[in-house]
This record gives sequence, C-alpha cells and structure tokens, in this order.
Amino acid sequence: MTIHGHEIYGAVIDGETRCRHYHGEADRIAIKFFCCGKWFPCHACHAESGCGRHAVWPAERFSEKAVLCGACGQELAVSEYLDGAPACPSCRAPFNPGCKVHRHLYFE
Repeated sequence: MTIHGHEIYGAVIDGETRCRHYHGEADRIAIKFFCCGKWFPCHACHAESGCGRHAVWPAERFSEKAVLCGACGQELAVSEYLDGAPACPSCRAPFNPGCKVHRHLYFE
C-alpha cells in the first residue's frame, strides 16, 4: 500500500500504516528495515515478507531517516524517534510509547 508516497509492505490495514499485528489508535509508524530498505509497519510484517536477511540499524547510522509518521508522512531519523516524545514532531500525532519496548528488533 502506498502511504504518503512510500510503499509500505506487509499486512497494512489502513492509511496510517497500522497492520493486522498492531492496530491501536497510536500505532501509526512504519520503519524502513536496514536489511532490505523496505518500509514495514512492524517486525512481524517484515518476518512474513521473507526477507531472510534481518539486520537492525547500527548505532552509527541513527542519523538516517528510517521512521515514517503514518499521520502526516514526516520521516524521522532513528535518533529523533528514539530520543523524542512518543509523538510526531511535525503533526503531534501520538505514537504508541510501547513500540520502544521492541527497539531491539529494529535498532542496535
């Protein structure tokens, strides 16, 4: 599904990047996976895609944009997402604060 000009892969169920695995009101980010460079709503969607090369973002590349706000399309650097409030700095749409619990699945 194309959302804000980005092709989002996986079991996407709406225009704010929610998927069948994570679809609460604040579940509205997609992550560009380091291994394949494709955007997915979550780790389960990525695993189901069959990439087979799963790799997390290395800390020295946290300045690169790899998080997409599903509400407005703002791309955030990894560090901006991890160090910021659980909301988009552009449109203020809330992000699920629980997503950071899974950071090890995406980021070093």
